[in-house]
Amino acid sequence: MHSIAARLAHLKSHGARLAGHSLKQLIAREPDRAARMALKVDGLYANFARQHVDAEALDALLAVAQASGMGAAIRELLHGASVNRSEGRPALHSALRTAFEAPVASGAAREAHEARQRMADMAQALRASGVTDIINVGIGGSDLGPRLALDALKDFGDGRFTIHFLSNVDAHAATRLLAGLEPAKTAAILVSKSFGTQETLLNGQLIRDWLGGGERLYAVSANVPKAEAFGIDPSRVLPMWDWVGGRYSLWSAVGFSVLLALGEDGFAQMLAGAEAMDRHFLEAPAESNLPLWHALFAVWNRNAEGHAAQAVLPYDERLRLLPAYLQQLVMESLGKRVDHEGAAIEHDTVPVLWGGAGTDSQHSFFQALHQGTQVVPADFIGVIQPDHAHAAQHRVLLSHLLAQVEALANGDEGDRPQRHFPGNRPSTLILLDRLTPRSFGALVALYEHSVYAQSVIWGINAFDQFGVELGKTLAGGLLPVLEGQAHAQDPISAALAAEILARG
Repeated sequence: MHSIAARLAHLKSHGARLAGHSLKQLIAREPDRAARMALKVDGLYANFARQHVDAEALDALLAVAQASGMGAAIRELLHGASVNRSEGRPALHSALRTAFEAPVASGAAREAHEARQRMADMAQALRASGVTDIINVGIGGSDLGPRLALDALKDFGDGRFTIHFLSNVDAHAATRLLAGLEPAKTAAILVSKSFGTQETLLNGQLIRDWLGGGERLYAVSANVPKAEAFGIDPSRVLPMWDWVGGRYSLWSAVGFSVLLALGEDGFAQMLAGAEAMDRHFLEAPAESNLPLWHALFAVWNRNAEGHAAQAVLPYDERLRLLPAYLQQLVMESLGKRVDHEGAAIEHDTVPVLWGGAGTDSQHSFFQALHQGTQVVPADFIGVIQPDHAHAAQHRVLLSHLLAQVEALANGDEGDRPQRHFPGNRPSTLILLDRLTPRSFGALVALYEHSVYAQSVIWGINAFDQFGVELGKTLAGGLLPVLEGQAHAQDPISAALAAEILARG
C-alpha cells in the first residue's frame, strides 16, 4: 500500500467483502466485541462495536494508519513542525493548553501562559467594576467555540457575569440583544485575528456607539494598531497568533469570555482535559489510541462504505451546540480537493456533518436515519452522571440513547413494509462520566485530533481554509452595486441586485 489510492482501494475491498453481512450478524459472531472495541481515556468512554467492520477490517484500518506514517505525523503536529504546509507554519493549538515540559514548541507555550496571566488580570479588574454583562463579538471560530463551552459549562460559573454572543452581521441580532442590556453595565470583547473581519467590525461599531465610546471595549487580535485605531486601548488587547487557526482557538485568549464565566480554575481545568487528550494521542499505541480510532472509522465510513454524511447526536441538552461547532471544525478542516502539493485528489474527503440534541431530534429527523434511503453514520454522546437531582428523567434519557443506537444497528422486520427497519446503520457511542470543564476539554480535543488523523490518511491540509475567501471577495464587489454606485459583472447577480434595489 504505497499510495493513498492503494490504501483506500484496499479498504474498499474489505467494504465489498462485508457488504452482505449485517451489523447484527457481525456482532453475533464476535461475543467479545463490546469489550474489544471500546476505549477509555480520562473520563471518556467510546464504544465502536456498532461500526460495520470485523476484526480483519479493523486490522486493515490500523495498517492504513501505519502506512500513512501516522506516528510521525502526530509527533510533527505536537512538536511544532510546519504541518500547515500551504501557509508554511505549524498548528500549535496544543501549545495553548500545555505545561512547558510537554513536547510542543516551548516558545508558543510560554506566550500562551503569559496571555493567560493577562486574561486573569483583566478578569480581576472587570470583576471589581460595575460591569454585569459581557458581549462576545466574533464569528466562526471566534464565536462557535466560546459559545459552545459556555452553553455546556454554564452550571460551573459563579454567575458574576452574564455572557452574550453576537456574530451575525444581520442587525436584527444586535437590536434584539442590546434591547435587554444597559450600556453602563456592559462591556464587549471584539474577537478578530486581523481586526478586519467585516461582520465583527460592523457589529463592533454598532456596540461602540451604543456604549458611548471605547472605554469598556476589549479586543482579542493580532493587529493591535487596528484595534487601537478603533478606539480600544492597547492594554485591553489580548493576543492571537498565526500558528492557531480560528476553529482551534477556544483554548487561547479567544476563550476570554469563558474564563470570565468559569473563573481561572474552571478555564484551567478545560485546558487540562484537552492536554490529557493531547498526551494520549501522542503516547498511546495505534491499537488503543482513541482519536485515531475515531478517525479510522470516519475514513472507513466515507471511503470503504461511501457514506456522504455524518450525524452528531448529543443526548445532553448542555451539548446541543456541539454539532454546529463540529460543522466548522470538520468541514472547514477537511473540505479539501487537492493534496499538500496542490494536485487534485481522486478520493472522497469530508462528509456533510449535521445533527441535533436528543431526545428532541428523535421527533425531527430520526425518521430519515432509520428508514431513509441514505445511510448516515452517527456519533451518539451521553453523560452518565447528571448535574441535577431528577434521576428518573435521566434514566429515561439514557434509555432513549441506548435504544436508538440499538435500533439503528439491529433494525426490525416489522409486519408490513412501512414498518420495516433495515438496521445496519453504523454508530459510535461516546459516554462521559460527567460533563465537567475537564471532560469537555478532552471531548473537543478528541475531535480535533480525529480531524488531523483523517487529514493525514487523505493527504490533505487540515489547517488552511481558502474556501471561505471567494464569497467574501465577491461580497466586497457587490456592496457598491447595492449602494447604486456600480454595476455587477455577473448577469444573474445584476438582475438580482436590480430586483432588490427596485423593492428596497
